[in-house]
Amino acid sequence: MADAAPRLKSLVEQLLGVPLPVRIRAWDGSEAGPPGAPALVVHNRRALRRLLWKPGELGLARAWVAGELGIDGDLYTALDLMAGLIWERGDDARTLTQAVRDPEVRAAVRGLAKLAGPLPPPPPPREEARRGRGHLHTRRSDRRAISHHYDVGNDFYEIVLGPSMVYSCAYWAGPDSTLEDAQRDKLELVCRKLGLKPGQRLLDVGCGWGSMAIHAAREHGVGVVGVTLSQEQAAYARKRIADEGLTDRIEIRVQDYRDVADGPYDAISSIGMAEHVGAERYLEYARYLHALLKPGGRLLNHQIARRPQRDESSYSVDAFIDAYVFPDGELAPLGTTVTQLERAGFEVRDVESLREHYALTLRRWVANLEAQWGRAQRLTSPGRARVWRLYMAASALAFERNRIGVNQVLAVRTPERGASGMPLRSRTWN
Repeated sequence: MADAAPRLKSLVEQLLGVPLPVRIRAWDGSEAGPPGAPALVVHNRRALRRLLWKPGELGLARAWVAGELGIDGDLYTALDLMAGLIWERGDDARTLTQAVRDPEVRAAVRGLAKLAGPLPPPPPPREEARRGRGHLHTRRSDRRAISHHYDVGNDFYEIVLGPSMVYSCAYWAGPDSTLEDAQRDKLELVCRKLGLKPGQRLLDVGCGWGSMAIHAAREHGVGVVGVTLSQEQAAYARKRIADEGLTDRIEIRVQDYRDVADGPYDAISSIGMAEHVGAERYLEYARYLHALLKPGGRLLNHQIARRPQRDESSYSVDAFIDAYVFPDGELAPLGTTVTQLERAGFEVRDVESLREHYALTLRRWVANLEAQWGRAQRLTSPGRARVWRLYMAASALAFERNRIGVNQVLAVRTPERGASGMPLRSRTWN
């Protein structure tokens, strides 16, 4: 008798204390849940064993990456419906400790264990980050984390990012703009905020595949040093630079920003890199960049931010993102970032939120990935492709629902006499 789906739906609702907003389709072909809603497809009961051994987001992520869970219907709609159960449970939600004291919850867990079968959970999918021993955000641990995320294959990133090869929030004139135009406009916005002029020196921290360096050198006549910890990014960037005929203006190094010692620079761009720095190292990061700038030099720090927590001591890194996407990455509230930059000696001159722009960017990246889904799986692995589809779609919704934001912070190493060199009407970006 095919009855796994209604049994599973009843048990999960008993555990959560709320109705499920999506349908469930089980491995035996049975279905249960709201008519017309997207379906959470449980392909194999191994998914239940993962959830029992790792309750919450990490168990769900492992089952998704392994292909044991799927979505039938629009992915964004399904994630939007489930957001309240996974990411946005309020202060009145029961903690795990409170829940297990409830006899009904204990009965539901026993029911799930019976439905899942007696075997132990499978090992985590191989795409999960391998952890080293020791402290976070050392030079060695940062190289390992960056390699996990960026050394997936340049061909794969070409599918996702498109010809611009810019892996950060674009700057949209409107939703009908092309991704390439929006990314070009973002690079130009950064250059204008930095006030780049021919003959100046720019340090691009976390230079990726070289797009910012190429745009700044070609369009504004500056000399650029780009640093990255990814060997694959560096090789790709160097080839692009050679093809553009810009090798005399741009140098790409596989180097930690903490090892850059050839300042001073007229300007520094840090676009989508500071999320890797970590809270304990952030003031150190800001002080390094401050020391590398000439007096009057500008820093453009483009960084994702989370919303402040009522109790900051209870903040924990997103389990799925940490295990499968950005190992050791951390998000800080915007106010914390501004404070740390000021503590390092910077004068913060402008803050611009691009939250809606990142949601649009992520949706384009997801569309790119889905359009070449088969090739993306062949270039990496089916599990890795599933990681990226879920991560980008969920992130798009997180920006749209204001759970996270992204900001460009323009700061100056203002000389002691106080002349910042900024225009009186700074939004003209002259």
